[in-house]
Formats: sequence, structure tokens, C-alpha cells
Amino acid sequence: MDWDERSDAAIARYRDGEARLPDAEDADQRQRQLTRLGNAAWAAGLCLRAAGAEDDAAVWLRCAAERYRESWEDAPPNSWGRPIGVMKALLLAGDDASAAARWALDAGAADADSPIGRYAATLALLVLGEGARARAVAPTLAGRDDFPEDVAAALAALAFGDGDAYAAAVLDVLASFEARTEFLEDVPIADTVLVLQAVAEPRGMAAHLPASPRLP
Repeated sequence: MDWDERSDAAIARYRDGEARLPDAEDADQRQRQLTRLGNAAWAAGLCLRAAGAEDDAAVWLRCAAERYRESWEDAPPNSWGRPIGVMKALLLAGDDASAAARWALDAGAADADSPIGRYAATLALLVLGEGARARAVAPTLAGRDDFPEDVAAALAALAFGDGDAYAAAVLDVLASFEARTEFLEDVPIADTVLVLQAVAEPRGMAAHLPASPRLP
């Protein structure tokens, strides 16, 4: 995999999209374009990380977080993928995601009806170290047809501090990425695994993962 070539392509997509960003008067088209810019910056960051360019990767991941956050104001209701994207990008940049986590909770993620909203809430609570609240929300993601069971299991294990359950679940998440053929921005990296590991690390729960074509 030529990660430098892929990062260059993602940056080119970002620059092209940035030049065509609608004015604030066209709020809906602007928020859509900001999301596309966030996706392109996210792809650039992941590819640069895979290429070993950690500092440059962090710059683009922070850029992704900024664009996702900026897109929220005019986004449709319950666009919980935006705060999730912000938190994930900051975590992978090695930054403090606590402000983004508080923003997600202040926006009502913990009371969301959708699983993606409760995913945002669980991730936010884990980032903030609010284990008791995370233990209340995480189990609501389990046993659903509209949310990955392996991700739900990993989040619950982190919330309950169960290292063995987390290790088994995150391996299942990795296996699911290895079986995929479609990825956001066509970047074949197990980003969810990287984020889960970033949350697990300060808890002393990070799993030992095998070498994988889906991991940098």
C-alpha cells in the first residue's frame, strides 16, 4: 500500500473541496461540504499515520476535527456522526478530547434515541472517565440489528473495566475490518480499533493485537 500516494490524494481532495466551500448563506450545502472536507482530512491523517508521519498525521486529524465541529451548527438534527468524528480524530491525534466529549453530552447524546447517539455518549463518557454513567449507557448498544455487536461489546468492556472481555471484543472488531471491502474514503484502516485502543491505553487495558494489513 502506497500510503504517501494515498495521503497526497486525500490532501488534494481537501484542497479542491476547500476552494469550493459554499458561503454561509447556503447553510445546508456548506455543512455538507464541511463534512466532506472533514472526511478528506481524516483520510489524510490516517494515511500519514500509516506512513509513519505522526506529526503530519496529527495536523490533518486536528483539521478533520475542526471541520466536523464546524459542520454541526447547520447539520440536520441527530447528526451524531459529527461529534463522534471530532472525538475520534482528536484521540488519534494524541490530543485531549475532553472538551469535545463534554460538547457531545451537552448536545444530548446520552438521551438520544438512536444507537449512533448513544455511541457518541458512551465514547464521550469514557473519554471523561465517567465510568458509572458509561456503564449505564454502553449496554443499550448491545443486541441490536443497527449497531455492530463487537463494537458494543468493546465499549461495554471498557466501561466495566473488564480487560479480558475487551481484548476478545477488540480482536473481533479487527477481524470485521479485515473482512471488509468498503471503507470511509477508501482508506483500509481499522480506525475503530485504533480509537478503542486509545481509550483503553490510559486504563491499562490496551490489548495486544496481531499484525494486520488493517493496522498502521
